[in-house]
Amino acid sequence: MHEFDVGARLRELRKSFGMSQRHLAESAGVPHGQISMIETNRSSPSVSSLRKILGGMGIGMSEFFEPDAQDSGQVFFTPGELRDLTSRIYSGAGQAQGRITLKQVGDARSHNLQILHETYDPGADTGETMLEHLASEGGIVISGEIELTVGKCRTILKAGDSYLFNSQEPHRFRNISDRPATVISACTPPYL
Repeated sequence: MHEFDVGARLRELRKSFGMSQRHLAESAGVPHGQISMIETNRSSPSVSSLRKILGGMGIGMSEFFEPDAQDSGQVFFTPGELRDLTSRIYSGAGQAQGRITLKQVGDARSHNLQILHETYDPGADTGETMLEHLASEGGIVISGEIELTVGKCRTILKAGDSYLFNSQEPHRFRNISDRPATVISACTPPYL
């Protein structure tokens, strides 16, 4: 599999929407320079930053990474058939924070339900910019520990613990432990 070019894909989409870098930055609420840095591959965006930028064009991560994906009507999925939504964002080299991998079950948009298998390496963080989106989400920690902040509430969830909240509340996921954490989550409507 060839390496996914985040910068080229963002530039292609921005131009297809007839937007300048400045217009996209204003629409997404990010600094103009951030768009330029990503498009020239001088910066790798965090999950929250990329999602925010894509929101400025009204698209999600799945559409960004797999624009031609069609719902095949598939009902059952092996681990190798899950859609990798974010591992291509982080090359692993030179990243200050740990890697986050989000794998989606099937076509979330056609079912209006996103089910994710999430893995957070030690130090992984969805970013200082808190996530906010129109949805409800919940999940169960399968292994390890994850720090979850929702609004002004913060806790450390361990294997077997779960969560459920309105995603319009600012939220952030971080693995502050020294071992990987695995979470199975669901979100409706789909966020990524």
